[in-house]
Amino acid sequence: MKDNKNMGTAVVTGASSGLGEVFAERLAKRGYNLKLVARRKDRLDSLAEKLENKYGIKVTNLVADLGSETDLQGVVNDLSADKSITLLINNAGTSTLASVTATSTEKQKAMIGVNVTALMLLSNAVLPLFIERNEGVLVNIASVLGFYSLPISAVYSGTKGFVVQYTRGLQEELKGTNVRVQLVNPATTATEIWEVGGIPLSALDASTIMETEDCVDAILVGLDNGELATHPSVNDQQLIDNYEDARLKLFKGSQHSKAADRYTIQ
Repeated sequence: MKDNKNMGTAVVTGASSGLGEVFAERLAKRGYNLKLVARRKDRLDSLAEKLENKYGIKVTNLVADLGSETDLQGVVNDLSADKSITLLINNAGTSTLASVTATSTEKQKAMIGVNVTALMLLSNAVLPLFIERNEGVLVNIASVLGFYSLPISAVYSGTKGFVVQYTRGLQEELKGTNVRVQLVNPATTATEIWEVGGIPLSALDASTIMETEDCVDAILVGLDNGELATHPSVNDQQLIDNYEDARLKLFKGSQHSKAADRYTIQ
């Protein structure tokens, strides 16, 4: 185990299950002290006890619903004041997978609240310290649905599209510093978000479902390798490179003062 005196504190949101729980385990093994954020106190307490006993690190639990404005502000205040934080993994998320007209306004707002607002405000909480110290790591968990929409994912894809572009913007903003920002785009992963979203994992093609441990391990390898964007389940690197190339070419091709010829009135 690495010397945790040098690792600082890693914050993991959505830590009571799924990717967040595995992140906590892997980071504890690396020697980080942990600050775990989730709604379910019993699960957090059990996880904290296990990790402290196994790895000899310190775990602090913040029981909070990041969809609650009051709870979110409490976490923001805590993170803003904690100078030991060296890593934040914005993993918490929620989904309702259904058509917009079949999804209540409350559920649509909940997706925006957790997936967008909380991620942004928690990033805001740690970035000033990272910039001041010229060191720190921010990992934002987006999704392949951040650049692709299904008939049942309009709002969810919209929230993850925000994470994609927000994270890219932060990367540009922090160029030339030692603050690192990783964008992660997992595909189907065996977590509770599917049940929450209304689609059981049993309804999906088993060959497309990645285990949480495999996903987290891939993300951390990508982080260790200095990747700006990590796609845990994409084997063909050329697909990623082609997408990036086309994205940049499309932006460059948009920089003209006149309408495209196809829009000229004859």
